[in-house]
Amino acid sequence: MNYLLNGNMNMNMNKNKVVFIIGATGTGKSRLSIDIATRIPSEIINADKIQVHKGLDIITNKISETEKKGVPHHLLGTIEPDSDFTAADFCNQVVAAVEEILRSGKVPIIVGGSNSYIEALVEEHFLKFKSIYDCCFIWLDVSLPVSFSFVYKRVDQMVDAGLIDEVRGMYVPKADYSKGIRRAIGVPELDRYFENEKEMDETSKKVVLENAIEEIKRNTCKLVFRQLEKIERLKNQLNWKIHRIDATRVFKIYVKEEDNSPRCQEFDDAWMELVLKICFDILIDFLKEDLQVDEVAESIMAPIPSEELKGEN
Repeated sequence: MNYLLNGNMNMNMNKNKVVFIIGATGTGKSRLSIDIATRIPSEIINADKIQVHKGLDIITNKISETEKKGVPHHLLGTIEPDSDFTAADFCNQVVAAVEEILRSGKVPIIVGGSNSYIEALVEEHFLKFKSIYDCCFIWLDVSLPVSFSFVYKRVDQMVDAGLIDEVRGMYVPKADYSKGIRRAIGVPELDRYFENEKEMDETSKKVVLENAIEEIKRNTCKLVFRQLEKIERLKNQLNWKIHRIDATRVFKIYVKEEDNSPRCQEFDDAWMELVLKICFDILIDFLKEDLQVDEVAESIMAPIPSEELKGEN
């Protein structure tokens, strides 16, 4: 059952509310956004500057149609692969999407890890975003050791799912890796392998490919660290009021499994108790003028079965 919104949908307070879900890669942002949007009438705006591009669904870890559970998504796989999508482009399109969602009487949920773009959206003076909208920032956090372990397992899953062939399909010698979807971690790291693939013997190919995969893992971990640094800056230097939810204990359940298959019920129970309930406590307070609070408990407890964690952004 969804939360019910009061009949006064034209209240300025409701129209001005925007929810942000931020965090490093691999912390469950996509799952949390879907769990919210299947309980509160809302639509999701992607805030990952790589996932806005069409193509490379595996390596960019785009949420699948099945995982979307029918929730409308904006700015996800809509931009041409070679187009340069700037922070200004992002801001303009997000503002348009926010207004469209609000006009439909739903809550906009902006989800992603491109914190420099999110900062530009919120802080850019000419947009007056902070003046126009009441923002709630939810930070889904996982400790670095657990996050790094998850990243390593997820890259292995991506390789098993066809990452190499996916990137091979768009390989161009001497390509520009500074713009478009080719900025995605996993694309430039495989350049040497594809460039020399036909000339190498099987042993050399194996070594070069293993080194490239290891580099993808290391670079993703570096990205995690940079993302956390930026969030700390938003919180401590720009004084954003950010609600931190620690999902470390939830992801420990996953990373300790040797066969890459989470014990779904244990994960679901921990997710419900340690992430979802805390998140809804925050959202109920933020949206209390618009939610019928007597529907809260039933809505939170409505089960949403877990999927494979390949989509845990």
